[in-house]
Amino acid sequence: MSVFIDIAGLATADIVFELSPLAELSLALHTLSEPGHHPGTAGWATATAASLEPDLAGRLCEADFLWRNTFSDLFMPFAGVRGGDGRTRATLAEELDLLDRLDDEQFVSTALEFCSLDSYNTGGLSPLSDPAARARALELATARGPQQMKFTARLLEDPGSVRVWVRRLVEDCDAAFFADTWRRVHGKLAADARHKTQLLRRKGLDHALTAVSPALALEDGGARIRADKLSEGQATAMDPEVGVGLTFVPSHFGWPHLMILHRPGWRPVVHYPVGGPELPAPASVELLKLRLEALAHPVRIQVCRTTARAPHTTGELAVILGISAPEVSRHLAVLKKAGLIITRRRGRYVMYQLDITVVARLSSDFLEGILR
Repeated sequence: MSVFIDIAGLATADIVFELSPLAELSLALHTLSEPGHHPGTAGWATATAASLEPDLAGRLCEADFLWRNTFSDLFMPFAGVRGGDGRTRATLAEELDLLDRLDDEQFVSTALEFCSLDSYNTGGLSPLSDPAARARALELATARGPQQMKFTARLLEDPGSVRVWVRRLVEDCDAAFFADTWRRVHGKLAADARHKTQLLRRKGLDHALTAVSPALALEDGGARIRADKLSEGQATAMDPEVGVGLTFVPSHFGWPHLMILHRPGWRPVVHYPVGGPELPAPASVELLKLRLEALAHPVRIQVCRTTARAPHTTGELAVILGISAPEVSRHLAVLKKAGLIITRRRGRYVMYQLDITVVARLSSDFLEGILR
């Protein structure tokens, strides 16, 4: 399973390494929501979370599906603005201006990405105009709690007010903690972007890709890039409707995620981590044996990948994996017996989520692979 980016005929000058403060903020927010994914930034996450004013912390919880579950493409609007140049901007305010240029259907469909993961590669119908897509968005939001249901309903009824609300939220995050964080990490990210640009120009794209991530490789005589991920997707860097080009964005908070924006009609983006921490030692031999046996099935690996990013119901997993609900239940039972899955009840829904702490002890390679 891989994500492919078609670059046949793409000039080197159209491949850029650039910083994006808005994209970095999305990963900073993800780190606050899921510190278990990012053991190397635990100190920052603890200190930042403790310093948040209650009002801001509450608003972050209300909209956390934008960064907790799916890394919403809203945070890379430079890639989706129709008639834009496809380039990032130097400041958060400038990138928020690009976000304002997305039309309502782009904004809503992208914000509700968690409702359409099964159709991400093909686009799908907008919940603003299609009753079935709207009903599904509300149903999936309800499964994630009353705050997300309320937010989703408000977004569908009045996208304009939510757009204002989201911009204000980002601006308040910048004032509360992100401006200082961005100043601290900016130099490292800028240096990495310069280094990768020099590699690209002097040694070629294959050397630059190797430096970005061992999960990236050139194929078909340099006609496409393959990203080794537990997902499937296809994008082109040669779409004249959205502008020709490919963007690489470095991230301080990204590890272990390697994210590929391959939404139809958007410029492809590779959002990659700079550096990564050491993880704790593996579990005991007995636990290791039990857990490896539990993972010796491709469907259970997919269950781990999906539930690592967000809690899901059995029904949601059945739709995402394309199998029946009873089959999902059997695989979940095996993973739960091995201590790899935790459950919690939310109203009438039972949510299943991967225990990231346990998986980190099991294998850093496995953790990086499923979160990539």
